[in-house]
Amino acid sequence: MRQRCPQCQQELIADEANLYCPHCEPSVARQAICPDCKQPLQVLKACGAVDYFCQHGHGLISKKRVEFSPLAHS
Repeated sequence: MRQRCPQCQQELIADEANLYCPHCEPSVARQAICPDCKQPLQVLKACGAVDYFCQHGHGLISKKRVEFSPLAHS
């Protein structure tokens, strides 16, 4: 699924931590989303590994299934 910039709707480019808009903003923080309930996931980091946990009853979520969404600006 392609992500769009929340400001200009251009396609965002992803790296491990952020989404980048080549048009209007250097970077947009991204948030891991559960593919089942669409709620934010808790990110667990230990010994260089990153895991994702759904606090809404879906347990550990495989990295291959995690969806990412731009964080909304406050």
